[in-house]
Amino acid sequence: MYVCVCHGVTDSQIRRAAEEGVREVHKLTMRTGAGASCGSCLGLAAQLLDEHHATRALPLPVLRAA
Repeated sequence: MYVCVCHGVTDSQIRRAAEEGVREVHKLTMRTGAGASCGSCLGLAAQLLDEHHATRALPLPVLRAA
C-alpha cells in the first residue's frame, strides 16, 4: 500500500527501513522521501515505525514473588 503518494513510498519500504534501524520519522524522510512534500503521510509512517519496533522489543523479565 502506498503511504506517501507524493514520493511513491510504500508500507513495505517503511518496514524495510525500520528493519534496517530507522526509528525516527525525520530519518525515514531523509532515506525514502516520505513526508518531504505535503506531510499528510507522516502520521501513518510514524505508526508503522512504532509498530515495527514495538513487536521487536524484548519483553522485560517477570520476577517471581519470594
